[in-house]
Amino acid sequence: MNTPAHAVVNLLILGRKYHPGTAAPIVIGSILPDLPMIYFYVYQKALRGAPEPVIWRGLYYDERWQAFFDVFNSIPIVLVGLVIAWWAGAVRWRAFSAGMGLHVLVDLPLHQTDAHWHFFPYFGWRFYSPVSYWDPDYYGEIVSACERFAVAAAAWCCGGATPSGAWGC
Repeated sequence: MNTPAHAVVNLLILGRKYHPGTAAPIVIGSILPDLPMIYFYVYQKALRGAPEPVIWRGLYYDERWQAFFDVFNSIPIVLVGLVIAWWAGAVRWRAFSAGMGLHVLVDLPLHQTDAHWHFFPYFGWRFYSPVSYWDPDYYGEIVSACERFAVAAAAWCCGGATPSGAWGC
């Protein structure tokens, strides 16, 4: 799933009606797992001048970069954050951790050649899904169409921004 889609869909699923002030933590948690890849891309493209094929077919798969990405896509790390937030009664941190967790869980079945090590640092296992959110060789067009529908539906269900600036989710 694309980064903005995570934010919109997670905001709908996790909601915030009953916990004011949790929209921003949900959105930030929803996009955080992808920020290391955005940093990686900007670093490789803008600072090092690497061409797209070199970035996505070579450098992306470097073990050091993969470890950096996987820290932010680790189910155990997210669960520790969620448990600590729950124990401390920190509603916003719980919303942030839940946003990260939902991002990771949604990504798990949507990555094929670019699968993450979702149990970092405990297990060196990657789930190579038969489906990809982007790769046409693994139903990427179908998944992209479903993603567009899910984002449109989530935006419609949330009702957009109200006059007070709050979202309807």
